[in-house]
Amino acid sequence: MEKIVLPDIKDLHQIKVYESNGGYSAAKKAFDQSPDDIIDQIKKSGLRGRGGAAFSAGLKWSFMPKTTDKPKYLCINGDESEPGSFKDRQIFEFNPHQLIEGILITTYATQAKITYVYIRGEYHKWIKLFEKALSDAYENGYVGEKMKEKFGTGFYCDIFVHKGAGAYICGEESALMNSIEGKRGYPRVKPPFPAQNGLWGCPTTINNVETITNVPSIINKGWEWFSKIGEPKHPGTLLFGVSGHVNKPGVYELPTGTLLTDIIYKYAGGVPGDKKILCVIPGGSSMPPLRGDQLEGVKMDAESLKAYGTAIGTGGVIVMDEDTDLVKVLARITKFYYHESCGQCTPCREGTGWMLKILNRMVKGEASVHDVDLLVSVANNIEGNTICALGEAAAWPVKYMVARFRDYFEQRMSKEVVLPVANKVHSMRRTAFPLADIKE
Repeated sequence: MEKIVLPDIKDLHQIKVYESNGGYSAAKKAFDQSPDDIIDQIKKSGLRGRGGAAFSAGLKWSFMPKTTDKPKYLCINGDESEPGSFKDRQIFEFNPHQLIEGILITTYATQAKITYVYIRGEYHKWIKLFEKALSDAYENGYVGEKMKEKFGTGFYCDIFVHKGAGAYICGEESALMNSIEGKRGYPRVKPPFPAQNGLWGCPTTINNVETITNVPSIINKGWEWFSKIGEPKHPGTLLFGVSGHVNKPGVYELPTGTLLTDIIYKYAGGVPGDKKILCVIPGGSSMPPLRGDQLEGVKMDAESLKAYGTAIGTGGVIVMDEDTDLVKVLARITKFYYHESCGQCTPCREGTGWMLKILNRMVKGEASVHDVDLLVSVANNIEGNTICALGEAAAWPVKYMVARFRDYFEQRMSKEVVLPVANKVHSMRRTAFPLADIKE
């Protein structure tokens, strides 16, 4: 199987090696075409975003206004703070020039002149590696005003690295833009959307690192070639970051539609001690989990996972064996989202803390069976009631973990706690939360 994003070429991060393997030829090919032709090819290829939403990349590019007096910007989202996701750093380390070339093509297609590559602040090593590759690209005339001479074109662009400050919320596109502008990382109310009102009120396109790294290969080999790889509705390859209870954790580039069981057993070497799988989170910690006894036939692409009531997310596959304490796992995940909530929206700011308190009671063995319903109720009151998707990111693991492992949670909460008289009002308030019907 041909690898598109992380090909097996030694020292590909070095610019001379990248050039000797056809590097930057796709940019030259793109500059000989019109921006609309490039956008059309990306649309036809079926390339979808690799940052979580799986939205059509070409369609997103087409939202950029054709005529405007304002400057246009491109943002590359390399924040990668989702627990269980560690794919983008592989590109920064092993194939940074293909990302840079993808940026050149994208800026030309959208007619942006400035790109900000927003990298997670904790990625010190990968920031340095990418900055070195970017410096080499500048020195060799592939970026900046020297592009005019190098490619024989009137177009040029500049690329800047922006280091995040360690806030998960800045992985959300509008919070990311506020961060770049020097503001607090609060998500913005939409509409307006970034293509109309992005960085400093100017048209802006935002894509994930992996998404843009696919672009040069599509231009060089054609959209037809790309569209035939993997699943037709979600074509190409994906970087799957596999972690948890597997013998060979790591990043695996595989065609979309690869069986989840193949990823776990064929590529990641199976579960240590040949234990049974209790639970798998297929796309990073915010995605609804799957039961271990329901993994047969599950394919890893956006449409297939949607049919199983979950999502591809960032492709972060987290495997948990039969001895895993799911209550502790859920408490740890919830603690993360409680800590990372920006606090702008009351349901998320308060609700994540309430869920964590309930889960901590469960971990300590101080909860009752009623707390299971209370936990789900709080999650339902967060979901859909926040400005950005962090509300869903916090609510979904709780809501669906309980729904799919209800028997597990009820067994853990087998005791009935009798509340003292002084807490009767509190007990009544607990039942006031509307309990949404969770359909499987």
